[in-house]
Amino acid sequence: MQEESIYNLIPREYVPPPKPPMYHSKFDPTIPPTGSTFINHTTSRPGVANLGGNYNLGLEAHSNRGYSNTMGRARGTVKPSTSEFTRKHTGTMGSNMLPPPQKFSYDDSYKKPSIPSKDEKPIMGLKSNKNYIVTNAVENILAAPKALKQEKRFVESANYGKTPAYLQRIKDQINGEYENIREMQMAEEEARAAEKFVMSPEELQQLREGLKKKWEAVNKEYQTITHIRNIDTQGLKRKKEECEKQLAQIEKDMEKLNKQYIFVNSNA
Repeated sequence: MQEESIYNLIPREYVPPPKPPMYHSKFDPTIPPTGSTFINHTTSRPGVANLGGNYNLGLEAHSNRGYSNTMGRARGTVKPSTSEFTRKHTGTMGSNMLPPPQKFSYDDSYKKPSIPSKDEKPIMGLKSNKNYIVTNAVENILAAPKALKQEKRFVESANYGKTPAYLQRIKDQINGEYENIREMQMAEEEARAAEKFVMSPEELQQLREGLKKKWEAVNKEYQTITHIRNIDTQGLKRKKEECEKQLAQIEKDMEKLNKQYIFVNSNA
């Protein structure tokens, strides 16, 4: 990196760079260029010459040899015949006889009116004594007045104050939907009511007696544990808790069966 110095402000003398040597191509400049159109020596040459990029191509005439000619018939098969030539009335367009000549005439409907001759003079000096101001005033005074468009009074309409038909139609649709919902709810209530039934007094009495017997059996077993003052084993402790739990549940069930009517849900 160049250090800062006041001598750097002094402009230095320009030293031109050395000129490189002149470029010389390694190819011969006298050979025709590739794809050139300016080297056609004879009329038998194609429009573009030296497409192969040959170095030794000269300006002499060349033979037009057909390389890769694959289109059309084979060479030499298409030759003119002296007996097959176009004859009269044998063309593809049929008969070439012209129609008989007719006199040409213009259509009068397309003709414009003729221009006036030099002897025809326009009518000059025509004057009118009509007073257009007075005539216009008289026509406006005598003219009938314009009929005013009467405004339609909707209060006098036949449908004024009546409920539109579309509102009544929508109201009927809403009422129909409410009726369907009400019917569905009633059907569900009937189905739920059919699932419930009232127990007969005989069944209630049988259940009460069964619960009473079960309570007596559990209570008898429970009484055998209550006289023990010190329950020191896990088995006795667990047995006492189980008996208390069963007695509480049986008393709760007996309280439910003391009602006059007992309903039973078959799906519960």
